[in-house]
Order: sequence, then C-alpha cells, then structure tokens
Amino acid sequence: MSDDVTRRAVSDIPLLKTNSGPRDRELWVQRLREEYVSLIRYVENNKAADNDWFRLESNREGTRWFGKCWYVHELLRYEFDVEFDVPATYPATAPEVAIPELEGKTAKMYRGGRICLTDHFKPLWARNVPRFGLAHLMALGLGPWLAVEVPDLVSRGLVTHKENQLLQPPSAGAS
Repeated sequence: MSDDVTRRAVSDIPLLKTNSGPRDRELWVQRLREEYVSLIRYVENNKAADNDWFRLESNREGTRWFGKCWYVHELLRYEFDVEFDVPATYPATAPEVAIPELEGKTAKMYRGGRICLTDHFKPLWARNVPRFGLAHLMALGLGPWLAVEVPDLVSRGLVTHKENQLLQPPSAGAS
C-alpha cells in the first residue's frame, strides 16, 4: 500500500529537464527555477493530502539549503533541523542531507549528521539524472529515512519529544 502511495506522490512531482549544476551559472538559474517549481508542487500536494512534513529555504545562489523536517510518531511531532549543500557535480551527484542533532544516534548516519542514502536512494537517483531534483531527494530520500529511523530512535530513548524535554518538576516553593 505505501508503495502505491509513494509512487503516486512521486509521479505528481514535476521532472526536471535542465542538466546543469552550480558551476554553470547561466543554466544553473534555469535549473534552479525548475527545482523551485518542483518543490512548490510537492509541498502543495503534501498539504492537500494532509502530509506536510518539511520546510526548506536556500541561500541566494541556491547552493545551500536549510530548514525543518518533522515526523509524527504515536501522535507526537518530532522536529529536526535539516541542511544540505548542492554538490558542484549536481545533478550527477545527489546532495547529502544532514540532520546534525541526530549525529551519532544511529548507524544509518555519517559524520556531520549526514543521513545514509547509499543503498536505496543513490542508485535510484543515478538512474534518473537529470530528471530528479531536490523534491525527489526529500520524497524518496529523507522522507523514508525519517519513517524508519525516528520510531527506532524514539523506542531506544535516543530521541525524546521536545515537550518532554521542557517539562520540569515544579519547584518546592511553588504554591
């Protein structure tokens, strides 16, 4: 069932046409426009399906992206900072997404909090260059990673809900 949902969600993300990375200034602007159109459509579709789970923004050049992503587990929302740089060899090379606050908490992560996408996502990306873009990275890379890792991290007590972290016992002098 989830495969059908994923296929439908991904099929609604516009494919990109421009095969250009940040080194090629003129074509990069065109590619960046396509990236924004694709990301906006993906976010709009997610909102329409009540599946809104990330916010991204970029620097002026579109080479550094950052924002928030979240995953709802047992009716609690776990929110994380997310960041990545567009590699100079993009789109031939997929960006490496990082969630710095989770560094060292799971084996499916590299130094710097970069999530492991090697086995499942990177071969898919390689077969779809230059058609895949940042929206596909989120939909087929970060989204599935969060769905697998967050419940596991919560069950092992390595990630706690923010409200639980903020709750403190009342002081002894409180009336």
